[in-house]
Amino acid sequence: MSSRLELIKDPENLKGLSGEELEQLAREIRQVIIETVSRNGGHLAPSLGAVELTLALHTVFESPRDKIIWDVGHQTYAHKLLTGRQERFATLRQYGGLSGYPKRSESPHDIFETGHSSTSISAALGLAKARDLAKEDWAVVAVIGDGALTGGMSFEALNHAGHDGTRLIIVVNDNHMSIAPNVGALSSYLNRLRLDPSYRRFKSDIQGVLKKVPLVGGILSRSMERIKDAFKYLLVPGVIFEELGYTYFGPIDGHDIVEMQRVFLQAKSLRGPVVIHVLTQKGRGYPLAEDKPEKFHGPSPFEVATGLPLLAAPQPSYSEALGRYLTELAEQNQRVVAITAAMPAGTGLAIFRQRFPERFFDVGIAEQHAVTFAAGLAVAGWRPVFAVYSTFLQRALDQVIHDVALQNLPVLFAVDRAGIVGEDGATHQGLYDLAFLRYVPNLTIMAPRDELELKAMLQLALSLPGPAVLRYPRGRVEGANVPLLTPPTPGRAEILLEGEDLVVWAYGAMVHPTLRAAEILARENIHPTVVNARFLQPLDLDLLAEQARKCPLLATVEEHVLTSGFGSALLEGLNHLGVSGVEVKRLGVPDLIVDHGSRGQYLKHFGLTEQGIANSLRSFYLGRSRVRLERRRPGRQVATPMKR
Repeated sequence: MSSRLELIKDPENLKGLSGEELEQLAREIRQVIIETVSRNGGHLAPSLGAVELTLALHTVFESPRDKIIWDVGHQTYAHKLLTGRQERFATLRQYGGLSGYPKRSESPHDIFETGHSSTSISAALGLAKARDLAKEDWAVVAVIGDGALTGGMSFEALNHAGHDGTRLIIVVNDNHMSIAPNVGALSSYLNRLRLDPSYRRFKSDIQGVLKKVPLVGGILSRSMERIKDAFKYLLVPGVIFEELGYTYFGPIDGHDIVEMQRVFLQAKSLRGPVVIHVLTQKGRGYPLAEDKPEKFHGPSPFEVATGLPLLAAPQPSYSEALGRYLTELAEQNQRVVAITAAMPAGTGLAIFRQRFPERFFDVGIAEQHAVTFAAGLAVAGWRPVFAVYSTFLQRALDQVIHDVALQNLPVLFAVDRAGIVGEDGATHQGLYDLAFLRYVPNLTIMAPRDELELKAMLQLALSLPGPAVLRYPRGRVEGANVPLLTPPTPGRAEILLEGEDLVVWAYGAMVHPTLRAAEILARENIHPTVVNARFLQPLDLDLLAEQARKCPLLATVEEHVLTSGFGSALLEGLNHLGVSGVEVKRLGVPDLIVDHGSRGQYLKHFGLTEQGIANSLRSFYLGRSRVRLERRRPGRQVATPMKR
């Protein structure tokens, strides 16, 4: 059988296809998605569950004239295949290839870029208002998952749109999950909903009766309205949406294309806000993903037949190490509690949840709430640890300042995926947290160089009287067998290698690559001092002043944007100390948007591998120290590690 998908170059090619032809197309789309994600990794289960929904949307609406906004965006693989990107689909999430999320530069059908949840209704309402202001007539559709409805921003937008009565269509894709199973009252409410046509029949009948009775008096009219409202509360599954001002349809089968087309057409003709509730199955069409949707939410490359990873099991990740050590410390301290925003597995807290279910809290996709919730626990004497990706902590900065830092509450932020995250791309890079955290008062900000220091810093953080940030990267832990020379103490760095040619301060994940870079330089008779900064706040100003007096060449290395990052903090420290005559070279990520591609590729691109760091330090030293180079004595001994 020839491929029908190959004939689809634009959504317009879908018009006129029969239900049977669309079903065939859905099967082909699923096969392509499974094969591609098995090679590249990606968001498999969400995209498999939204195939029929995507087809129904594109057969009814006229994209890009009609605007379709995808919340989060990790369910858009079918959308990409139907909007002219088939030939490039094999490059999904690869360096220089297609993004795994909506990307406006890729296609006019990608109306709004998304990567964080709960944003679609707000963006769609803005577009709808812009349409109305321009007196134009096109549809706006926000596709939002039931998991994203746990985010407070979606409630704010629902309230605004319902109050204004703006013409807007909201499709709730209800698959009972975000990444982990959903939590919260709204999720329970959605799970109870069932398709029940009784109310709409009753409402229609009542309206018909009222129209046929001439000169209906006010009393009778009001009585009938009260009767209608009573039946609505008894019979309508979507009463919460109706009360907010929406016309509600559903729940309907999210894999029945013809039924969705019928409802979408009806919704398109209405002039006010509409909610369409569709029920879908995450992982649909791939039995292994249907059975374990959380495992296949965003898998790495895998074997299709078995679902097993293609790559050998990696060394444990920082996330796993955090979860393991936090659980050990919770055995000793009964006041330790753990919090996640719908990501227990991704943040390594699954082991904590299993061991201490009563001390584990999954608050749903609600980072702002999570931070203030942690503050409440801290006020009552508990030691809350909020494990959160750097990119998602951005969403709760006000709560970090207002509810935690200003009250100096002992909340620990375990900031995961800090740095370059790889294939998830621009919306998920953890490259900004130091910039937006280091000015916050009372925060102790630390970054471990390896697994043993992670454990030591975690223990330290849980003993501090105020809030702390523990920052660590994505990927496997470094230096599991490297001894810890000195225990971490706030405001104290450590010298790992003593040299005389230049001083290099490395932070967190960049410490071990910098040490290896120093080994490369030592073979060239260039001997740097390597400092493990450990703490960004408070900074070790004493050691900084001491090193600045000894050597006028200072370099910093960090996996963070250079603007307002670790290197900027050291420059400010030198200024505070009144030190002059020191030349500073900062290595890090330049001020640009970092797109999708592997972490390794980008570290190499930005010169943050051991060889890249060595190259930059060599150029810095040779370019600034010609006179020193000529005076150097041959045959010096290689630098040796030192304790401080």
